[in-house]
Amino acid sequence: MIVVAVLVRALLHVAGAANSVDRSRLTIATVERGTFIRDVAADGQVVAAVSPTLYAPATGTVTLKVHAGDAVHKGDTLAVVDSPDLTASLAQEKEMLDSLRLDWQRAQLDAESKLTQLQELYKQAQVDQTTAQRDLDRSRAAYKLGSYTQLQMLQAQDSLEKAQFALAQAKLNYDLQPKQNRFDIDSKRALLDRQQYAVADLQRQVDALNIRSPVNGRVGEVQIADRATVAKDAPLLTVVDLSALEVEIKVPESEARDLASGMAADLEGDGRHWQGSVSAVSPEVVDGEVVARVRFTGDKPEGLRQNQRMSVRILIDRRTNVLMVDRGTFMDQGGGGFVYVVHGNIAERRPVRLGAASIQKVEILDGLSVGDQVVVSGADAFNGADRVIIAH
Repeated sequence: MIVVAVLVRALLHVAGAANSVDRSRLTIATVERGTFIRDVAADGQVVAAVSPTLYAPATGTVTLKVHAGDAVHKGDTLAVVDSPDLTASLAQEKEMLDSLRLDWQRAQLDAESKLTQLQELYKQAQVDQTTAQRDLDRSRAAYKLGSYTQLQMLQAQDSLEKAQFALAQAKLNYDLQPKQNRFDIDSKRALLDRQQYAVADLQRQVDALNIRSPVNGRVGEVQIADRATVAKDAPLLTVVDLSALEVEIKVPESEARDLASGMAADLEGDGRHWQGSVSAVSPEVVDGEVVARVRFTGDKPEGLRQNQRMSVRILIDRRTNVLMVDRGTFMDQGGGGFVYVVHGNIAERRPVRLGAASIQKVEILDGLSVGDQVVVSGADAFNGADRVIIAH
């Protein structure tokens, strides 16, 4: 043993190496040139792309019509909210609507009656004018024959002028009455329309007390008990649309920078494979991770369930004739600015410039050539030495 130790120290001195490391502790890979596939791998879970939560439209008592897991169709009634205040308000507003409708109809009848009366007065004024004109003509003829005095003739003339004035006033009133009628009727109609809108809105709210499914799917989580009293906007239950499933994944921030919608993806779960594409990438980073969603392409997968686990691999880039080496821990040492290249039993530190990294490979931009042997893992045992002996 003493002889072996002496020989090792001598070899270290000759090679200019600081220490030696057993080869079994190292992982050595060969630099090669080929097709570089840059991708991201992550574990995810199946989620429904459409899973609306339904809320109570008003305060009241809820009667459930379904249970968790029940299959439902769009438009099916899932629950009914009993809201006495809302139904009472609707009844009151309907009574008010009926009253305003009667007022509007009464205004129409009054308008017709007033117009008929003014029309009669106008016609009567026309008759009175004609009569006064005849009286004046007879008075003038009698005055010329000496049968009437001048005073009688002037009185007949005054009567004609009064009749003419009354006719003009009756015509003016008759001409203006349609405008007044329209104003009165339109005012009543505006009040009626306003009340109809109020009733329609309340009717919509009452109709909304019947909680209906917005999609085809299954009832997910039921968040209240049957016959429970809830406040307005309280969550009631969730409907899961199983026809539109996606896989939600969380990707480290460093790997998510190049993710974009539309990128192809491979999905695997329960021994089956599917094709997919990235549908959305969150703009927010939470705990160093970015949430993304992958949509299935092609035929809809059968037998999947909400929250089922899946493995996802997203293709980011594919290039040919790229210099690369196996990925390893050397990328994290010294910021990835150097590697140890193996020549026989000597590992020599060499500066390099790395490019893109995938799950299995890392791109070499400068510092290495095809065929170089590189320590990709275990180089932390070298303690940063420039030259190290690799012992068998």
